[in-house]
Amino acid sequence: MVADQIRAQIIRGELTEGDSLPPEGVLMTTLGVSRPTLREAFRILEAESLISVVRGSRSGARVHRPSTELVSRYAGYVLESQGTTIADLYAARLAIEPTVVRWLATAKGETPGMPKLKTVLKELGDMLANEQYDEFIDNIAYFHQVLVEATGNKTLSFMNRMLLNLARTHQNDYQRRHPRSTEERMKSIRAGFKSYDKLIGLIEKGEVEEAVAHWRLHLRNANETWAVRGEGERIVDSLHG
Repeated sequence: MVADQIRAQIIRGELTEGDSLPPEGVLMTTLGVSRPTLREAFRILEAESLISVVRGSRSGARVHRPSTELVSRYAGYVLESQGTTIADLYAARLAIEPTVVRWLATAKGETPGMPKLKTVLKELGDMLANEQYDEFIDNIAYFHQVLVEATGNKTLSFMNRMLLNLARTHQNDYQRRHPRSTEERMKSIRAGFKSYDKLIGLIEKGEVEEAVAHWRLHLRNANETWAVRGEGERIVDSLHG
């Protein structure tokens, strides 16, 4: 019950990131509980990564907001334990992103998240111009993340970040196992940026069907790379090897 009460305050925003809980003595008095009860509640909340306790500190426990990364990591454990394949992962992504593009194009890009998406595109363009190819590759997943977040739909954004975390792990492992020449990488990066740029243009023009068709083709081409025969059957890796 004590853990529930403190957890509720964190989730509702009454306690924010970095706040310190009152000292144990104060909490024991205000909550009317014993020290062992309070410390057991702290252990529960600490296991959920909602607080961190510095042993011997007089400042009390420090509050942490619920973390998307933490929950998506645990969701990845569940998917791996269920034997989820790489092909399954990319099929889910193919179901989400074209729908997102349809929403954005229908609104002609007039959503609160579009300026950020355009900023990410510009940053990718700068990386390409400066031949920062490794940085470009590292930020591809971020473009996909911001694309979905541009809709403002928090549920889809959360689900998508979970998928991207697992996809990024697979892609890094794939590239380690199948190294490409610098020329091949440059060609792929340029084609990718051209496709991103075209997508944004179609969205802003409100070319709904063209935007959806373009992005569906883009994803299918990407899937043929990352989920080819022998790769698609692999189980997702939530533990990073």
